[in-house]
Amino acid sequence: MLKKLDTYIIKTFLTTFLVTIGLFSIIIIVFDISEKLDDFLENKAPLKEIVFDYYFNFIPQIMNMFSPIFVFVSVIFFTSKMAQRTEIVSILASGISYRRFLRPYILTALMLGIISFFLNGWLIPHADKKRADFENKYTRNMLHSRSGIHRQIKPDVFLSIEWFSQYDSSGTNITLERYKNNQLVSKTYARRMSFNYSSNKWQLQDVFSREYNKDGSQTIHTYNTLDTAIRFNPADFFLRVEDLQTFDNNELNKIINAERERGSENVYLYTTEKYRRMASPFSTFILTIIGVCVSSKKSRGGIGVNLGFGIGLSFGFLFIVQFFNSYGATGLISAPIAVSIPNILYLGVAWILYKKVQK
Repeated sequence: MLKKLDTYIIKTFLTTFLVTIGLFSIIIIVFDISEKLDDFLENKAPLKEIVFDYYFNFIPQIMNMFSPIFVFVSVIFFTSKMAQRTEIVSILASGISYRRFLRPYILTALMLGIISFFLNGWLIPHADKKRADFENKYTRNMLHSRSGIHRQIKPDVFLSIEWFSQYDSSGTNITLERYKNNQLVSKTYARRMSFNYSSNKWQLQDVFSREYNKDGSQTIHTYNTLDTAIRFNPADFFLRVEDLQTFDNNELNKIINAERERGSENVYLYTTEKYRRMASPFSTFILTIIGVCVSSKKSRGGIGVNLGFGIGLSFGFLFIVQFFNSYGATGLISAPIAVSIPNILYLGVAWILYKKVQK
């Protein structure tokens, strides 16, 4: 059962968190408008689309991404105020243990972490697709064609395309190579390829195929047209790193499986993003404990000292997260380990601060 103390702390926690998010949102909007105003005016973006298609979907995505930091700052701010008013001294003097005092903080952090996980994993990505479409239309210099494409589409199968257009999903001068035990077994050339969305297959035109037999001979085939189920969607050629946020967890798992089957190095990037979403709720929990331990003692310098120390810790946390995520995205460190290291390090910091805090 929640006591008056629990209700008071939870209510203050959530109120401060929402106010912090609101203030940061205003700052983010002001800076983003100043950066993109010229693009909005140059491309004549309608005000309705700017507000509802872009900012209505952009702000929740940014806020949810940095929600552990917002939680951390909120905890330090209102807990420091409680300490300055000697409320915490009174609470502990009444016989309530420090562990019991932490309970409402932990409950609120768990609630916010779970909400953040579902928002980040399923709800926000679907809304973020509208933001990405808006940026593609008005602010990004989108590439609608590519040249010199070389991809592994599955183990031992490699695809090369001299030029590809997104407008009609077609390419020219295609080479498809198949290997077995590091030996080339067939090579297929096509003058043109196009994607059939109804059958979800690629059609090759003016095809010349050469198979290499074990006895050293070659078998040659020619076709006017040839349908093939190449495991690629035309949009895959133009996928940007920023578009990862537009995929929910189910879509992300499908992309990871497809990239792993192709033997693509992009699988490290997508896997790191998947585990980053899982690690974020734990970050909220850990940073909350650190925030309480840092700010629950009355300081001569007032709230500013605690806030300064807390902001320093939060920037350090962000740096460590980005540092190890970059290693995970390149495959130098396993993705689960890369996203777990910052939480493990700060869990140790939380444990030390909890042991040393005045109880």
